Amino acid sequence: MFTVDFFRRFLKYTAVGIIALSVTSWTAFEGAHLWVENVALAPETDEDAKRWEWDLEVDRWSGSEKGGTDPALGFSGRHAARSAWMVLNWGTGSTTSVVASKAFTGRNGEGPTLAPIQAKLEYAQEFLRMAIEIGEQANAKGRLHPFTITALLARRADVISRMGTRNTLDEARSEYERVWSNIFGQGVQAARVALKLGDLNWRLQDTEDALSWWARSIELSSGKNAAVLPSAVPTVPQSIPPNPLGQRTLVSALVSLSAFYATTGQLRQAQALEESSLNLLRSIPSPPSLESATPAQALHSLFILHRSSIMSIHFAEVLYALRNKPSASIDWLTRAAESSERVALSLTGLPPHHPDAPGSQIPHPPASETPLTDAYTKSRSMSGPAKNLLRDARRTAAEAWNLIGILTEGGKSTDAPAKALECYERALGWAGVGRDKAGGIGHPGEGTLESDWKVFWANYVRARDVVKKQEQK
Repeated sequence: MFTVDFFRRFLKYTAVGIIALSVTSWTAFEGAHLWVENVALAPETDEDAKRWEWDLEVDRWSGSEKGGTDPALGFSGRHAARSAWMVLNWGTGSTTSVVASKAFTGRNGEGPTLAPIQAKLEYAQEFLRMAIEIGEQANAKGRLHPFTITALLARRADVISRMGTRNTLDEARSEYERVWSNIFGQGVQAARVALKLGDLNWRLQDTEDALSWWARSIELSSGKNAAVLPSAVPTVPQSIPPNPLGQRTLVSALVSLSAFYATTGQLRQAQALEESSLNLLRSIPSPPSLESATPAQALHSLFILHRSSIMSIHFAEVLYALRNKPSASIDWLTRAAESSERVALSLTGLPPHHPDAPGSQIPHPPASETPLTDAYTKSRSMSGPAKNLLRDARRTAAEAWNLIGILTEGGKSTDAPAKALECYERALGWAGVGRDKAGGIGHPGEGTLESDWKVFWANYVRARDVVKKQEQK
């Protein structure tokens, strides 16, 4: 009897434990989905962010202005969409990459793409594919919001474009073309889609289509109609768009066009475009000081300033390729480096000058590990753009200082190696993370490619050895 009693109690408590564990797991699972639905995907409420149209850059997961997911997707569809958001923002655990992606099934019967791909991107695109399939079924019955499918297509296109293989880039282009047709090619959102299509076509080496899409993006961001693909060469408009998002889209399109001309050997076209673009960027109003500006206004100004830095680097490289004096390129690179540093320091709340000598003009040392200020990290719509801008500003500063070092090192003065070494040290400080948290020299920081880091480090070591030999003489 004791044995029977023991097993009866054992089974009873085991069943209770399993039920309790199941209820707890289900509650946690649904609690996470409720949090994503009502908090993470909630609409922007900050009026200042809305005024500067940062809310229009937030990734949309439904067609409704109320945020969240579309109720017409049903239980499975809404959970699939939210699961895609979760893996993109929270990751997938210990698995960091997969070998094969199902994002591209092939138009001629090809199989999955075989290439190392981040696991979170693969899982996200698969969840989004499921949500889109469910949404298309609901849309056929007239239950879905008109723009929910468009929003999900845009999310999936963005995810698979980040995978980077030719097949996934081609698939992303097809998805964005569907998005373009769904929004009827009108307005600043259409200009943003046209910009993405231009960049994708360039990466796929379809240069004529890339130029056409960039031209369309420039026209739409300037408030003009571009219903038909323009055949003319893209040109810099005479005036800036009146709305902030249009300004940011136009500037980004001009940067893409500048990089295209510069990297394809069309140096005279690149020079003319960059001169006109830099003149146009100077006409964009900026606040008297970033300290007096609101966070949303400051972020807008910093975005424009950073894009002008990129344009300045392009212009410096083109001038050097056209056999101009190196000093001209160094001047433009110095402007780019200092502007990029200003962007990075402003986003992290650090002073522009050295903390140990606040009254001097000694610049603040590179701060590659300092996080964003709370004004941006706590913002629904500005946290993503600010994080990306901080990463890009650090990379641009490192690239500019490295190029300054190369041009300086080629000079004939006796102190050229020492000056170049200072430039390389600053480039490493912005590109890397220091093991001792002081010098910024250790290993690549977030957003820095391993290949770029090796170039910066090799230049630093070469200049350091030259300076040491000079000191020993």
